[in-house]
Amino acid sequence: MIVLLLLFSLNSFSQIYFGTNASMYVKNELLYVKQDINLQANSILYLRNRSQLVQGTTSTSLNTGTGIVSVYQEGTSDNFDYNYWCSPIGSTAVTGNGNFGITMLNRPLTATTATVAIVLPLATKDGISNPLSIAARWIYKLINANSYSQWIYIGGASTLAAGEGFTMKGTSGTDNLDAESNGIQNNPGGIGAQRYDFRGKPNDGNITVSLGLNNATLSGNPYPSALHLNAFLLDSDNSAGTGIAYFWEQNKATNSHFIADYRAGYGSYSPISLVSNGVYVPATFNSYNDDGSLNTTGTSSGLIIARKYSPIGQGFILNGRITGTVTLKNSHRAYYKEGNPLTQFERPAKNKASKVSDSIHDTSYFKLNAILNNQFTRQLALAFLPEATDGIDYGIDALNMDASLPNDVCFLLDNKNYVIQGVNFEETKKIPLAVKATNNTTIKFYVPEVINFDLSQSIYIHDALDDSYHDIKNNVYEVAVLKGTYNDRFNITFIDEKKLNTKDLTKSKFTIIQNNTDEKLTISNTDQIEIKSVVVYDMLGRIILSKEILGNNQYYYFSTSGLSSGIYIVELLTVDALKTIQKVIISNSGK
Repeated sequence: MIVLLLLFSLNSFSQIYFGTNASMYVKNELLYVKQDINLQANSILYLRNRSQLVQGTTSTSLNTGTGIVSVYQEGTSDNFDYNYWCSPIGSTAVTGNGNFGITMLNRPLTATTATVAIVLPLATKDGISNPLSIAARWIYKLINANSYSQWIYIGGASTLAAGEGFTMKGTSGTDNLDAESNGIQNNPGGIGAQRYDFRGKPNDGNITVSLGLNNATLSGNPYPSALHLNAFLLDSDNSAGTGIAYFWEQNKATNSHFIADYRAGYGSYSPISLVSNGVYVPATFNSYNDDGSLNTTGTSSGLIIARKYSPIGQGFILNGRITGTVTLKNSHRAYYKEGNPLTQFERPAKNKASKVSDSIHDTSYFKLNAILNNQFTRQLALAFLPEATDGIDYGIDALNMDASLPNDVCFLLDNKNYVIQGVNFEETKKIPLAVKATNNTTIKFYVPEVINFDLSQSIYIHDALDDSYHDIKNNVYEVAVLKGTYNDRFNITFIDEKKLNTKDLTKSKFTIIQNNTDEKLTISNTDQIEIKSVVVYDMLGRIILSKEILGNNQYYYFSTSGLSSGIYIVELLTVDALKTIQKVIISNSGK
């Protein structure tokens, strides 16, 4: 017998017992069970039309029986591309949470019937949509790893513990069967939206994941409900992590199984606070060598994805701040249906499952794009929070997962590269940028997006080489740099200090003039101040002339006859560490 739950209200139970061969069909509903579920032999709980199951157990799972839950989820990859998964169900062979394997995935036939997916042999590379056939060749997990070689092959084995994520490629072909008669096909083809029916014992309770210092672990949402990702990442019991989650993104236009052809990377999610919508910076689509090391860089994926609530089956990477564990809990679960706006629950007033407030709280931030050599776009996000410091802040500052890029722009914190940084806004503050170039590189800086930040507030790049300020909110600043690392040259600022109505006392004491007739650079030092050094740079930052310990003469003359025509930067430094920087234009006939 099948019991239908079709009401549009929360259904809450203290415990649920399913007798042998009993079934329950939940449609478009949240089913909340305060304690455990007992599913006797051949009993099935069907979660359909985005229904979810949430439990209130405060310890490890006590779910029992050999019956199962059946819940759908659609992947977003075709037979060439990976999705990162984390199963909401496991084996029925044990009390509590059991291990998972892809033999527990099924092809829906009707709303209640399904056939077990075919597990293809190792030599077969391509999954098939109809009949649903999964390429076991691409099933891996990652635990406490710091190199590509540490991915662990799983294949068709049922050895994935609850909370362990796994990689899986999608399928080719189409499957037009609409099991629920709601317009959603098993696989419409062309977009990689393969539907899977997960069948097994529902995961529940505290699920522990091990992390290692500076190492990566693939985990995810292990429940048959949405996961409030902010609540999990910011839980005070989970301080072994960094409070940041990373999501795999892959360019689906590349149809190849060879790793050298992949275009992919990791997007970064910072929760900021429990009630914040968080900040997400998309992946950069890089290419890789056969050993998994970086080959070349590519464009930003440009994806704007809401990550506050992780849907059923979503996998993500966690990094370890220290060696220890993090715990996924029922208190992190929430009823949030895919496709809804980020800040809106369908039934917020009756959601007893989530202990998290969902009042709207939008973070102020802007995104900075840095385009390198017109090939690679690095996107950064700078968030403004009163609680943020200028150091590393847990759950706010997101480490760059692609730190091996040959050319890159990042925030520099504790000598490491970050793609999201939080600061306490001050108009006079300067935010340093770290620029790395393994060859001569052209960089274009601009701000593509401003969120909940004063639209009248100016945003500049300060280039310390020539002490210039460039409006990157309304314009693009393009600059060429030579091979090298620049940690002190570029800053984000909010004031153009040259426009301030203040007197530059240092410059008033010196006059720097380029005499193109005599082909000489002349410096007038009327107050006869002791000069430590004079350095002349070209616009690529190369030192063209350098003189030290110059004394306190009233005039200095430097020949420019050997220089090509162009713009140069003159930097004068006194023994009292006062600096004057000025541009000069050299025009030498025939050069």
